[in-house]
Amino acid sequence: MTEADDADRLFLGTAAGEATYREALDRAAEAVVDAADRERPFSGRSPDALDALLDDGPVLPEEGVGLDAALDEVAERVLPHTVNVADGRTAAHLHCPPMVPGLAAEVLLSATNQSLDSFDQSGAATLVERRVVDALADLFDLPDGADGVVTGGGTESNFQGLLLARNRYCADRFGRDVQSSGLPLAAKRLRVLCSEEAHFTAEQAAAHLGLGENAVVTVPTDDDRRMDPSALDETIADLRDRDHEPFALVGTAGTTDFGAIDPLDDLADRAADHDLWFHVDAAFGGALALGDERDRLAGVERADSLAVDFHKLFYQPISCGAFLVRDGAAFAHAARNDEYLNPADAAAPNLVEKSTRTTRRFDALKPYVAFRALGRERLAPLVETTLDTADDAAALLADADDFDLLADPSLNTVVFRYRPDEDLTAGELDRFTRAVREALFNAGRAVVARTEVDGVAALKLTLMNPRTTLDDVAAVLDAIRDCARTVTAVRREVTA
Repeated sequence: MTEADDADRLFLGTAAGEATYREALDRAAEAVVDAADRERPFSGRSPDALDALLDDGPVLPEEGVGLDAALDEVAERVLPHTVNVADGRTAAHLHCPPMVPGLAAEVLLSATNQSLDSFDQSGAATLVERRVVDALADLFDLPDGADGVVTGGGTESNFQGLLLARNRYCADRFGRDVQSSGLPLAAKRLRVLCSEEAHFTAEQAAAHLGLGENAVVTVPTDDDRRMDPSALDETIADLRDRDHEPFALVGTAGTTDFGAIDPLDDLADRAADHDLWFHVDAAFGGALALGDERDRLAGVERADSLAVDFHKLFYQPISCGAFLVRDGAAFAHAARNDEYLNPADAAAPNLVEKSTRTTRRFDALKPYVAFRALGRERLAPLVETTLDTADDAAALLADADDFDLLADPSLNTVVFRYRPDEDLTAGELDRFTRAVREALFNAGRAVVARTEVDGVAALKLTLMNPRTTLDDVAAVLDAIRDCARTVTAVRREVTA
């Protein structure tokens, strides 16, 4: 076979390449279907055992094994030992089973390989992303002039919100163009406000922005773990008394552990009163805008910027999120132009000046296909089903003698502990709970999350799958009981 013949088989554009592509997709699809049809959500293999399983010669050998053999290796050695997100007993993280429309879109976007940094690398793909952004602006009732960009998820979106907030404040307050001249000396006084339950990405973003994690000041929460507006008032006053300068307020619509939604309207009032950039992290809870519970997001339409994830409760393949701004002109605080890519006098739309990345996949196609295929009428019930399942799971836990429900669910997370049949100190209970969770995962019977409540480890169900039933939840609880008995027996044997 000549080098030309090999290239013809490996790339689209020839009959040989198209045949190879179809055969490879068929083989890959069969492997995916087989991997999803498993008895357990995880094989239970240890990292060392899996590493040994994959140890079959160099990843880059001198002579390749061929595409069929390479795909078969993945089907036999990799996919069966990944966590099965389609299983109703996978309930650890905000990690959704992707819906079929999104999977089909992945095939389209990966093969055509558009890059969204310039129109001459994407064509219609750029316009699709703009339409998805417009649809989101409408979904969240943002005003005319709103704009946005598709991102890799909440971490990137939250960073971008605080980037624009910092640059705007430094320009207005200090007359400083941070993008060209760097931070002013007074930057050490800048502060970001967020709930004590907010995601760690606020601190991460502050570090990346050169402000340091200590620039993030957390505000106490109320009994429902929502930011307390009165405490916010006191915090702002205290910061100003100490010559600090708060410039951004982050509201959370769906905290990771408890799904709490901050009082966004009240926070928007404070942001307006104190000239703070108001960013809302709705990566988790933003999907409520689809259905009957959208009123719980009241105030989100007043945000200066907003993060929302499609790879959570919009059920799209990772990674896929969006960053929205109330006023599209805000992107000017971090935009730049380069002659080879997006010259200032270009007539064609270019999205690179709205993004913190240059090369970007056509991820907007995933929500585009899903939205067009299903509409709100079919998307909203998927979200609402998971909320109902969480309520039912909480009721099941509350009625059980051997479990403690630690909070009523706000979205679709349920936090709880197993109650041992002996009195344990806080430290012993912490170690016990961690051991139970580890034993459960190592047995491959269920995948649940571990968190911490009042300084002691707790367990968490994150019920992302619309197909998860109460029977699935009951099976997870029974598996926890079995593992708890095993851990208890081992503990007693060690202490005997």
